[in-house]
Amino acid sequence: GEALEVNREVNCVTDYIHGCEDQLQKLKKQKEKGLLYGIPISIKDHINCKGHISSGGMVKFLGQVKEEDSVIVQVLKHQGGIPFVKTNIPQTMINYDCSNLIFGQTLNPLNPQKSPGGSSGGEGALIAGGGSVLGIGSDVGGSIRLPSSFCGLCGLKPTGNRISKQGIISPLVGMQSVTGMLGPMARDVDSLALCMKALLCQEMFQLDPTVPPIPFNEQVRLRGVPM
Repeated sequence: GEALEVNREVNCVTDYIHGCEDQLQKLKKQKEKGLLYGIPISIKDHINCKGHISSGGMVKFLGQVKEEDSVIVQVLKHQGGIPFVKTNIPQTMINYDCSNLIFGQTLNPLNPQKSPGGSSGGEGALIAGGGSVLGIGSDVGGSIRLPSSFCGLCGLKPTGNRISKQGIISPLVGMQSVTGMLGPMARDVDSLALCMKALLCQEMFQLDPTVPPIPFNEQVRLRGVPM
């Protein structure tokens, strides 16, 4: 409800992920409680969810309903997280604003005259507006860092290939020298750390063998060295 309220003001949500209520009921019956148990999580438009499109802000992707969840969505669910909405991006996602011809312009909840930044602008706007506590964005040249800065949030671009990118769409192929990365966005650093700890688990390393199986290092984090 909170997310829809924020969306009415700043136009940041592109899709509601059906089945999230069923997932919550299933979780309640499980003995094992994951690190993200019961947390609703917003995800950027281009991250595949079964039964939904990943538009990238481009008309050419609109007819392609995805048949399975991306690895990151599978891992979030495995850890008890509940992906519940997809959020807006700029066309092609290579942009520091957040507007496309399908879903329109996303505004900054702190000042509707301003942009929330991009390309994870829908995430920035939704979290800053109070509609989500944790989101997954992506970053090549600032797409997590800019909206986090513009919206007064915390965001992390992890090291390249630290988190699986299997099952996300990319309008631009062949960028080998600068790797894009999925990463968390939230209101505080502890939430980012918890999310990273949850993602860097056996489940992800098994689902995507190309990701180095290096678990989260709590000691490194507490010493203040970058994660």
